[in-house]
Amino acid sequence: MNKIIRTAIATTALFLIGATAEKSGMDPDNPTCPLTPNWSTNSEMTLTPKVIDGTKVLLAEGAVDAGLPDRLRKMLTDNPDISEIWLRSPGGAARAGNEAGRVIREADALIITRIPSGWTCFSACNFVFMGGRARIVEPGAHFMVHMFTMTNDRNAINYSVEMGTDSTVGLIGEVEQESALLATEDNDFLIRMGVSRKLLSEVMYKTNAVKTDDGQATRRCLTNEEALQYNVANVGG
Repeated sequence: MNKIIRTAIATTALFLIGATAEKSGMDPDNPTCPLTPNWSTNSEMTLTPKVIDGTKVLLAEGAVDAGLPDRLRKMLTDNPDISEIWLRSPGGAARAGNEAGRVIREADALIITRIPSGWTCFSACNFVFMGGRARIVEPGAHFMVHMFTMTNDRNAINYSVEMGTDSTVGLIGEVEQESALLATEDNDFLIRMGVSRKLLSEVMYKTNAVKTDDGQATRRCLTNEEALQYNVANVGG
């Protein structure tokens, strides 16, 4: 087949896939994920205790901020009858997410973490969610991942390039060192939480943190089967 014809067919196919994804409410650039994730616009994660169908639930909604672990620890201490935490979040501070996950795991009560249908838990929220001893990703919920980095903003690196080679080398070295340390912490966290480390190697570290020139997806939403396969969810939704 003529190379030009093959290219035209491939281009048309990609266009149709993107159009179909967008029509179905999915993101054409990240076809496993929703176009408009329901993850709350709160700049800091709000913690709201609520009784739902006779169960004391903590609604955790918004960005994972540095103060979350302390607020969460106090909330669980003051409300020992909380049995579930429902999460929707666009992510935030990576280490705060890890620490908040440990707070949940170390709580006296057997706490279930849940991503309800239609809600999205992204980035640092993943690690808060994994703190639950029992974890549920409901059908229609989105456990959304990307590769963790120190920053998704290239402005700092671009600025250092303008300042000179030494500055650039120093910054890149710091970012690489910190990213390697964070990867080690993530790996240790998954082991402690009973989640398969393959989640890092097969999913998170194969998904770009920033958009690439070749159009590769920057976000990935696990299917319900994958969530169980990697033991992200250990209870059926």
